[in-house]
Amino acid sequence: MTASTSTRWLWLLPEARRALETRELAVILRCYRKFAGLSQVAMGELLGYDPSYVSLLERRQRTINDRQGLLHISRVLGVLPHALGITSDEDADFLAALQFGESTVRLAEIARQAGRAAEAVEELWPLVVRLEARLSEGRVDYGTASLLARARATLGTSLGHVLPEEQLYLAARWTGGAMRLARHLDEGDFLGHVLRMHGNELRKAGRSGAAIARLAEAAELSHDEGERGQTFVLLARAAGEQGDAGRHDEAVTTADLLMDAAGPSGILFTPFSLREVRVRGLLGTGRASAAAELARARPGLGEAPAPQWAAIEAVTSADALSEVGDLTSAHTLYSEALSLATRLRLPHQIQRVVRSTAKPGLEEVRADALARLHDLTQHRTTAGSLSR
Repeated sequence: MTASTSTRWLWLLPEARRALETRELAVILRCYRKFAGLSQVAMGELLGYDPSYVSLLERRQRTINDRQGLLHISRVLGVLPHALGITSDEDADFLAALQFGESTVRLAEIARQAGRAAEAVEELWPLVVRLEARLSEGRVDYGTASLLARARATLGTSLGHVLPEEQLYLAARWTGGAMRLARHLDEGDFLGHVLRMHGNELRKAGRSGAAIARLAEAAELSHDEGERGQTFVLLARAAGEQGDAGRHDEAVTTADLLMDAAGPSGILFTPFSLREVRVRGLLGTGRASAAAELARARPGLGEAPAPQWAAIEAVTSADALSEVGDLTSAHTLYSEALSLATRLRLPHQIQRVVRSTAKPGLEEVRADALARLHDLTQHRTTAGSLSR
């Protein structure tokens, strides 16, 4: 017998984590009974012990020292063996893997932000597989759950860069898994961070309504001004794509104010990124002339906070100029974006160009985009097979 589904996440609760830190069997047993809502009789049935023996264990009048007995409790209650004072090569190896995994997630996030999303996916996938297997065994400890939530979120956002549009739902699926796990960790700031990442992937997958709901929740949970600023940048983008001019403008204004107060941070909360979001939002809400005017005053590529943002901005500015009939300037920017997207392996950005150039005067660019998309698809990384 093992811990039930209803108690699977018990050891992630703050009080339960403190009980594990004591490494005292009596404290751990009482904690489990409290949160599982079990009597000593029911606890005895779960463990295969007489209720009186459970009572003696909880009052420290009896103890269990033999390895097999402690392993039995570990398995039934879903407690990691080391919390009960048992050491094993397997457990020590996994604890070492957790420490290594922390570095893996950090390096993958750095690679993603530097425009090497495919590399981030390749680094994260073995770690996520191992952590998922651990979770499926019913051994849900805080260290594993926290690391897996961050790994899922980073994997999802990395996939959001390298997958073609028809598979972007996979990126949202991974960030959604991170969100569900984060809700069990009882850490508001971290949940806000994951909600922001999930909201953006939902937006990219065409689910703007759900994206706005997640991003609005993230804004309420985030206390750090930089984190809130990043959330409002994404909220502005989602609202613009939904055609909600009021929400878009309000989110842009809030992001501007937060940037004045806290200063830029990361690759998202920067003047360059916010400007791109504003141009796209103006287009999405029927204000093409204002979008084109802002596009003509575009910053240099060297100001982009990350290589992928240079490609994103070039497509958006080209769209704005194309919308007002300036096809010569749009042609130049689309070609610039295609070169960047090809080098960085960003199929979604190439697909944006394909959609935007289905009009007279841009046939040459569209043919180039289709050829590049075909070549990129033929050499796609293993990311496309991550369908869980």
